[in-house]
Amino acid sequence: MSERSAAPGALALVESLVNTLDLESGADALDTREGQGRFGITESGLAQARELRESLRAVLLAHTGHRPHRAVTPLGALLSRAPLYVAVDERDGSAGFTAPADGSTLLTRVAAAVAEALVAGTWTRLKACEAETCHWAYYDRSPAGRGRWCSMQVCGARAKMRRYRAKEG
Repeated sequence: MSERSAAPGALALVESLVNTLDLESGADALDTREGQGRFGITESGLAQARELRESLRAVLLAHTGHRPHRAVTPLGALLSRAPLYVAVDERDGSAGFTAPADGSTLLTRVAAAVAEALVAGTWTRLKACEAETCHWAYYDRSPAGRGRWCSMQVCGARAKMRRYRAKEG
């Protein structure tokens, strides 16, 4: 788990959703009423929220050059179900993505966040830690955009130690 600051803008929603599952401990915040409430999901929407979370994690792993460790529903297939509209402010001409009046579902909010990040050019900076026991989502603020771990002090140090020991042996 990272000590990094949250992702910018609406990407914080995506980061927060992916990070509801701690792979190392197995704790899932979506198992709690508080966790469900944070994302506006009910018991009946849990399976879809978890499916969305793991599809997002797979894409964030791809942002670091890794493939998911298990099959997931392609994120594009899930997001294609979310209606989005381009809203233009008549006063200043600014534009953004919005959901229909009744489209406040988690899927629609995530789709809007992804669309906003694509336009801003920040989507590929949201990544999942490459450590197999972690895969924590984090926003890569490194100048070159080549971050690989949620925390250099924890996951990065472990990976470097494993590589060092492999060379020694």
